[in-house]
Amino acid sequence: MAEDFREPEEWTVEAWSATAPVLWTRIQDALGRRKYNFGTKPMRYTCFGITFKYYQDVLAIVFAINEINSNNALLPNITLGLEMYESCACESKVLESTLTILSGKQEYVPNYKCGNKGILAGFIGHLFSSSSYIMAQLTGIYSYTQISYGAQDPVLSDKALFPSFFRTVPNERNQDEGLIQLLKYFGWTWIGLIVSDDDSNMKAGLAIKEEILKNGICIAYFEIISKMYYNIRRVTEIIKNSSSNIVVAFCDTLSFIDLIYTAQYMLTNGKVWITQTTLPFASDNSFYSFLTTLNGSLLFSIHKGEIPGLKEFMFHVNPFTFPDDIFTAAVWNEAFKCLPANYTKYRHSFFVARNCTGKESLEGTLDMYFDVNTYRVTFSAYKAIYAMAYSLHNMLSYKNKLHLKSDLTSNFQAFMLMLKSAKNEDTGTALLPYCRSTNEPAGQYDIENWVIAPNHSILLTQVGSFKYSAPAGQQLTINENLIQWNHMFKKTPHSVCSESCPPGYRKAQRRLEPRCCYDCIACSEGEVANSTDMENCMKCAVDQWSNHERTKCISKSIDFLSYGDALGITLSCIAILLSFATVGVLIIFIDNRETAIVKANNRTMSYIILFCLTVSFLSSLLFIGRPLAITCLMRQASFGITFTTAISAVLAKTIIVVIAFSATKPGSKARKWVGSNIHNYIVCVCTLGEAIICFACFIHSPPFPEIETNENSQKMVLQCNEGMAFYFVVGYMGMLAFLSFIVAFLARNLPNSFNEATHITFSMLIFCSVWLSFIPAYLSTKGKNIVAVEIFTILASSAALLYMFMPKCYVIIIRPDLNNKGHLIVITVARSSMLLSCESMDILAKEKECKFHLMPPKDKGALYSNRQHLQHKCIYPL
Repeated sequence: MAEDFREPEEWTVEAWSATAPVLWTRIQDALGRRKYNFGTKPMRYTCFGITFKYYQDVLAIVFAINEINSNNALLPNITLGLEMYESCACESKVLESTLTILSGKQEYVPNYKCGNKGILAGFIGHLFSSSSYIMAQLTGIYSYTQISYGAQDPVLSDKALFPSFFRTVPNERNQDEGLIQLLKYFGWTWIGLIVSDDDSNMKAGLAIKEEILKNGICIAYFEIISKMYYNIRRVTEIIKNSSSNIVVAFCDTLSFIDLIYTAQYMLTNGKVWITQTTLPFASDNSFYSFLTTLNGSLLFSIHKGEIPGLKEFMFHVNPFTFPDDIFTAAVWNEAFKCLPANYTKYRHSFFVARNCTGKESLEGTLDMYFDVNTYRVTFSAYKAIYAMAYSLHNMLSYKNKLHLKSDLTSNFQAFMLMLKSAKNEDTGTALLPYCRSTNEPAGQYDIENWVIAPNHSILLTQVGSFKYSAPAGQQLTINENLIQWNHMFKKTPHSVCSESCPPGYRKAQRRLEPRCCYDCIACSEGEVANSTDMENCMKCAVDQWSNHERTKCISKSIDFLSYGDALGITLSCIAILLSFATVGVLIIFIDNRETAIVKANNRTMSYIILFCLTVSFLSSLLFIGRPLAITCLMRQASFGITFTTAISAVLAKTIIVVIAFSATKPGSKARKWVGSNIHNYIVCVCTLGEAIICFACFIHSPPFPEIETNENSQKMVLQCNEGMAFYFVVGYMGMLAFLSFIVAFLARNLPNSFNEATHITFSMLIFCSVWLSFIPAYLSTKGKNIVAVEIFTILASSAALLYMFMPKCYVIIIRPDLNNKGHLIVITVARSSMLLSCESMDILAKEKECKFHLMPPKDKGALYSNRQHLQHKCIYPL
């Protein structure tokens, strides 16, 4: 589009439809496609058909120019004229017409101006970005101002490339942001994206694709409609077979019409289409037959505005008023199937059924063919005319004050500044309202619902809006109650590849599929997901655990081996039973303390062992129950000292027997220990050693209660931290037990009825086996089971020592006939073997607990004291 101005003394007023420079607008769309043969010169593009919506934009431009020319306060003594060219949705015609305007002749000559229509003030147009881009490349060379009322391509904002380009609509990036927020609002994360292969829509499609993916929304398919390779059916088949219910379209008008025309017959399932602002033909009822596919869809529209008087102006438009206007002729022929009889100039361009009567009027058909209630693109075109006019007015006023020549070309920068700050003098409203942060027109859109009424008319109902400059969270407003979805949807459409993972579950990405396609996996124990669609579960703190639903962390329960546990009850019962059994053995030994078998087993040591075993069994009860500071100290000390005393007594008994038999050898140094209290010393020294170890460890690092917070357990274990004291105590006992085992093993060949070497060896073997098994079990066990392992080890090792007394109890209780001095075991002693000489028997006889008696052989009458070469018999009580 172009405009000019003339000073009154130089220029005359021309008619708007045939004079002066040019106003560009797009008013037609071709429904056919042409295949190109690059071997011959292409045919000129022929336009056919008309869109009433675009004609309304033309009338708004004409109306604005008429208002300006009739306003004496705006551009006084200057008349604006316009000339319109149709682009027919063809960039080649845009280029051709632009060159024609610049040359001033129908046959354009680059860099030459051959016309005499006056000064070219500027261009208005185009509606589409691709056509505006072509125009701007040419108009920028000559510094002509261009104002588009529909182009939103972000590249047109580059003032280095397009210094003279302006627009009354916002940057496409604003619309992209609104689209993203709309998808998020309805939870649509699985969408299809269709773009046409023209430069503008391709760039817009790729840009929105990047933004969509960046915001966590997935694209089910990204298809390009090719003008050269007719792939509409394939694209429609993909849309049909996709599980996505949302189709976002960035297409030129012809491509989109082809697409929905094909979809009308191929789609059997409902889809929600989201289209851009540059498809305003939606309200044109001439397309209703195949626009029903779009029923229930959404449209981003340019923010509406008011144009007072336009509706009345349209009532008076007819071929009689504008006899030489081809656009009016086309509309009249389309609406009423007639032309005036004297309308001869363009009659050959149309199939005219009849002559008009003159009574035809648009007044009764406005609601059918036009949208006269909400002006959107129409208002944008209207603003573009006024922006150009006010900037011209301001610049000329400024030049007149300075008495300068009014030359647009030489004062281009001043004109640009005036254009950017142009305001409507009546309202004070900026005609090109720029956003300060982006230096672009402020982004504001209305969101409309595409509804096909029962009478097949197309209704666009505003259901929301998007204002880019609004605070975050307040930019998008939607009134869902006003939305009428496609009849195939019973409620708000749902479009996701995978359903949202509820709290307690995390998303597990499916291999080789978009990020929106996933499986929901329940969080592991100790992890939670407290919101939907969490990528990863969160670990609870060490003192917390997940609830059953895995939705929140709760405090771990404190656990310890208590008397209420089955294991605690079992172990405590076993400990008490064993302690009762030990006390029973002790009572038996005390009651039978004067019998031969009790005397032969060193009564004092037996009493000490049985008492210590009783305390040892009972000390295991300190390990059960809630650990306290005092119980942590007592349980190690009580068990360690008492059990060490028991092992020391066993060691002392074994050593006494070994000493006694060793002393029988001639010249043995062990004779001096016979009859001494060495066994008491052994017990005291060994027990004192254990006591010193316990005392030193408790002073350096006393045991204390602590809470074990195992991150893989739902309970915190309250236990005693025994430190190194436990290992020293057990190690010392193990050393004594091993020593007892060695001594008992060496004494195993002594007279069995006299000593307990075999029983002690077996008991110590069990003891060592139990404690050796305890080490790996203790290190590998967690929680309160550690305490159970300790108790079991204490009970098992103590029971092993108690076993030594079982044979004696058997004799005392079951076989009392064997427990007397009359029952003797006869041991034949040969001089040659010297296993037990008479001298040795005399030594053994001195032991209080073991009285020996000697008898000569029955077949010999000589005294055994004088007949040492003879065999002798040593007898001792069992």
